[in-house]
Amino acid sequence: MKTVKPIFSFKILLFSIVTTLTLSSQKTTDEKDTDWKTYGGNAAGNRYSALSQINTGNVAKLQVAWQYDAAKKAEGAPAPRRPMEIQCQPIVVRGVLYGTTPMLSLFALRADTGEELWKFDPFKDTEPRFHANRGIMYWENGAKQRILYTAGDHLFALNAKDGKLVEGFGTNGKVDLRDGVTGIPGRENVTVSVDATSPGVIYKDILVIGSRVSEYGDAAPGYIRAFDVRTGKLKWVFHTIPQPGEKGYETWPKDAWKQIGGANNWAGMVLDEKRGNVFFGTGSPSVDFYGAAREGQNLYANCVISLNAETGKLNWYYQTVHHDLWDRDIPCQPNLVTVTQKGKKIDAVAQATKDGLLFLLDRNTGKPLFPVEERPAKTFYTLPGEHPWPTQPYPTKPAPFSRQLFTENDITDISPEATAFVKEKFAKSRSGSKYQTPSKEGTLYLGFGGGAEWGGNAADPDGILYQNGNEMVWDLTMLDYTGQRNTSDGKTLYMRNCAACHRADRQGSGQEYPSLVNVGSKLSKDEIATIIKSGRGRMPSFQHIPDRERAALVNFLLNIENKNTTAAEEHSATAAPKSAENNVAFPYIPPYINNGWTRFFDQNGYPAIKPPWGTLNAIDLNTGEYLWRVPLGEFPELTKKGIPVTGTENYGGPIVTAGGLVFIAGTKDERIRAFDKKTGKILWEYQLPAGGFATPVTYMVNGKQYIVIAAGGAKNGHKPGGSYIAFALP
Repeated sequence: MKTVKPIFSFKILLFSIVTTLTLSSQKTTDEKDTDWKTYGGNAAGNRYSALSQINTGNVAKLQVAWQYDAAKKAEGAPAPRRPMEIQCQPIVVRGVLYGTTPMLSLFALRADTGEELWKFDPFKDTEPRFHANRGIMYWENGAKQRILYTAGDHLFALNAKDGKLVEGFGTNGKVDLRDGVTGIPGRENVTVSVDATSPGVIYKDILVIGSRVSEYGDAAPGYIRAFDVRTGKLKWVFHTIPQPGEKGYETWPKDAWKQIGGANNWAGMVLDEKRGNVFFGTGSPSVDFYGAAREGQNLYANCVISLNAETGKLNWYYQTVHHDLWDRDIPCQPNLVTVTQKGKKIDAVAQATKDGLLFLLDRNTGKPLFPVEERPAKTFYTLPGEHPWPTQPYPTKPAPFSRQLFTENDITDISPEATAFVKEKFAKSRSGSKYQTPSKEGTLYLGFGGGAEWGGNAADPDGILYQNGNEMVWDLTMLDYTGQRNTSDGKTLYMRNCAACHRADRQGSGQEYPSLVNVGSKLSKDEIATIIKSGRGRMPSFQHIPDRERAALVNFLLNIENKNTTAAEEHSATAAPKSAENNVAFPYIPPYINNGWTRFFDQNGYPAIKPPWGTLNAIDLNTGEYLWRVPLGEFPELTKKGIPVTGTENYGGPIVTAGGLVFIAGTKDERIRAFDKKTGKILWEYQLPAGGFATPVTYMVNGKQYIVIAAGGAKNGHKPGGSYIAFALP
């Protein structure tokens, strides 16, 4: 007798039953209040939930409801060679939670039990390209339900019900993220690195997305692209580095658009569904910290931008840093809010920055709702060829949520020994204006790594914004690269691709950028090659570098002389190709590079500045005034010594609920906390198994409210984790 194979697996059948039961049990609750359908909670990026089952009166009773091991390897698969992290804020749709693993696989779970329904591996048949993933996208039209997300250099579309690639979307269910970026004169045949760590937004059948690109001389331009959700076809491109004839072209040198990259939206975007407009911030242009090749104001780098989602047409822009020399990317999604001023309700855009400023702009015009002053930017020293912009914008309200200067009065006071240690270094370094240009002598700055970070902020319907902030001093020294251009093949490649993070001397700059001096004692030659090719955490993949050059780079790191390099190969590795038409070199090789993103610590590894080192702030956007400000995180060993709670460096963001609560993790002490949104008082905290360097979500299934956080760990030297943890009331 002939047998017929079932069309659906048991898990897929279970998925359908769960969805049906969940829908029937939620008849009394608005779906938009029950689910967490979008990165940021809703299209506006508010990170707000109208759920109130968990509230100030009972939050202390929260307990673990389920835990999902996202780092568990598939049967028969090799174990990961290194710890990876999770920064993903999952989404929840009709009782199903979707998220990503440390290895960038996509999964679906029952949101009430954590039971896995399906899992998709994007690198099953290809070379992996690992990077952070902070969220995913959902689209539906009738019976069609899709999950869209990025892994490596591709955008994938999957059927939400079974995790299968969508036929007819791009090529075999995926689209190359380099579409719309390549083909620039002078570099038509140059392979560039493009991926996306944050999701885009979907308006009708249009997906708008940004990208992460290199921050060095080989950077691709950070163009904003729109793709058809149904077919994957490119619909429009907005040039964040304007081309001839486009507005803003005059703010760059003539051929900069052929040579300069960056000005990308890597931190995510939001959508005004009623107006059909998308809002986002952009990063600095390449290269970081030295801008001689890009004299001018440099539009549309470091801008808050509004585009028409259907056409890509520019509505308005507002630049927060002119001619950026300090890597002050706009680090997070904007937040679309409604505020009241002089008795009138105004739709606005709130944008937080790396240096702790908050710009509140009219959503229709981009004009500031509180005065912004163009203040002189003091320049005490300028590298040869540099052209710093003479003024920079400074909002008068709200006041900055992190300090703007590091002076002698700001030196840490947690112990006499720490004070003396930091004072000695301070006396030998430049400090003062945050707009001092980078120098070979070394300068101490605030605002390289927050202020705000990629986790963003949360806003409730009353116009109160909840923003976490960092207070970290950074030690920047510019290195003269002119004498390195004709050195050995491997060293030149290292200086061009690696030195900006791991320093020219390979000593690294702390836990995030480790020393590579004795890397051969920790990793094999093959393991080093794999990391360079596939990427790791914040480190991008270098798949775009030819195999021969990667091999030369590995040999350099292992102190192996590359004796097989021919003169022709040496030239190809050290000289940038030029456009025959305009003699424009790409990749651009700057004469100066930075010493790495180096934090300034005391002798025991604590920040060099006075506490607090991390804060949570409640800001009334209607008035521009602060309601409260409290430390976020602690070092228990310092608390035991009688030092008031200091706060810690923090990554990830908050959510706020109608239950009167602000939930946030992200701290160095690896805890998740609930704060009273009216007072800033901690009402509940839980010690996670690993750092929760992500933003939580909340949702309701079968009448029960849950809070979920990704406890991925690994960041900045923390122990690896890899789990999603759900909390609920008993």
